[in-house]
Amino acid sequence: MPISFSFLFLLLVLFLFSALKILNEYERGVVFRLGRVIGAKGPGLVIIIPLIDKMRKVDLRTVTLDVPPQEVITKDNVSVKVSAVVYFRVIDANKAVIEVEDYFFATSQLAQTTLRSICGQAELDELLSEREKLNSKIQAILDQDTEPWGVKVSKVEIKEIDLPDEMKRAMAKQAEAERERRSKIINAEGELQASKKLAEAARILSESPASIQLRYLQTLREVASENNSTTLFPIPIDLFRPFIEGTVDKVRAREVDKDGGRGTEQTSP
Repeated sequence: MPISFSFLFLLLVLFLFSALKILNEYERGVVFRLGRVIGAKGPGLVIIIPLIDKMRKVDLRTVTLDVPPQEVITKDNVSVKVSAVVYFRVIDANKAVIEVEDYFFATSQLAQTTLRSICGQAELDELLSEREKLNSKIQAILDQDTEPWGVKVSKVEIKEIDLPDEMKRAMAKQAEAERERRSKIINAEGELQASKKLAEAARILSESPASIQLRYLQTLREVASENNSTTLFPIPIDLFRPFIEGTVDKVRAREVDKDGGRGTEQTSP
């Protein structure tokens, strides 16, 4: 009697150990009864029938899938390596178990082929500058193809684009030429603005000749403030114009006097 009681107790413990399952909040258990799916159970305590029911756990948390670098030939015949990151999760545990053998491996392979296909349809400039557009396109295709598996692709990000060395050098030269072009344009615009301001200043100074002399003296003062051993500066003709005009007037007066005297001599009897 004690032996049979112990045996029954042991069978009860084994039965409870096999029948009682505990699932976490992020897990679901797909239960097969005699090979047929009866539904997904969980979370919490789940009771199954040993030797009749079989349960497969499915994780519902978001999975980060790292897509390895893929060899891609762009639309403009440039060979690059592109890697990406895919974020997805299972939203229907029954489909993830029934419709596909291994949803993680299937999603990984689909992500690699889709990445090569979409990047191969774009040119290199588009691949470098319009990542958001390509990310959205890849995400839409993956989400549509994995929907029958009960998988939801929430986000795709192109992580790295590895260019050949010769292409990097060509792009560096292009960027340098672009920066040089911008610097020349900015320099030309500055010269144009400066010429306009100088023309305006010259017009204002021409209205008052005295201001030109004051500006000249101010420039001399600024030059003299520096510790220069020798200073060369031009002398404007305006400073000597009064003296030159006075000298010219005197010369003309003398010529007029001489001409007047000759005329008097010729008219005398």
